[in-house]
Amino acid sequence: MGSERIRTITAESLEEARSAISRGDLIVVPTDTVYGVACDPFNSEAIDRLFEVKRRPRTKSIQVLFPDLSPLESLGLSLPHPLEVLSATFLPGGFSPICDAVPASRLATLRHDARPDGSEKLTQGIRVPDFAPLHDILAALGPLAATSANISGQESATSAQEAYAALGDDVAVYFDAGTTPGPVSSTVVAAAPEKTDGIDILREGVIPARVIRAALHADTARKAGSSTISSAHADR
Repeated sequence: MGSERIRTITAESLEEARSAISRGDLIVVPTDTVYGVACDPFNSEAIDRLFEVKRRPRTKSIQVLFPDLSPLESLGLSLPHPLEVLSATFLPGGFSPICDAVPASRLATLRHDARPDGSEKLTQGIRVPDFAPLHDILAALGPLAATSANISGQESATSAQEAYAALGDDVAVYFDAGTTPGPVSSTVVAAAPEKTDGIDILREGVIPARVIRAALHADTARKAGSSTISSAHADR
């Protein structure tokens, strides 16, 4: 199946996608796991359109794709402990940490949850994919709000053609970078201070839960070893 909307990544198609994003339209992009349907993360109407076209329940969150972690601070996002440890290990790649967010953040994708004390907790899931074609797209367009390019509940698309079969002309531009590894998506992890290892694995994806937890235990053991060495030197 083909369509004039399916494009390779060129200066011309990037400009077409930039125009689509500025209008509040949707585009489809390849990642290191599956194809994603994306839009302007600062445009609430575009976010509404994303939910509508994908038929995604509003109770579910939308991630934001970044080329690296450098934009987080300017957008009012921060990685809570121990997610900064895991991010250093698994990013770029199929790891999606949940950031804390401040009310002043300009993102229209923030998740709002009530704390037991009645205050509001703001969070934002992020992705830094390890995929050169997507880096080219993000370099040209900036951060993108994104979720898998399929109808909610159906199998994720691993090609631009599969994404087009699912979403059709509701998407302005489909970037084609060949078949992606999918259909398994990224592993989503939140901080959970009340739990033994301080994390909650919200979705187990391409990075197994055991690998995530092993990385945390290895970091704890490393820090314990460093502390022991420092104490030994201090006693001399």
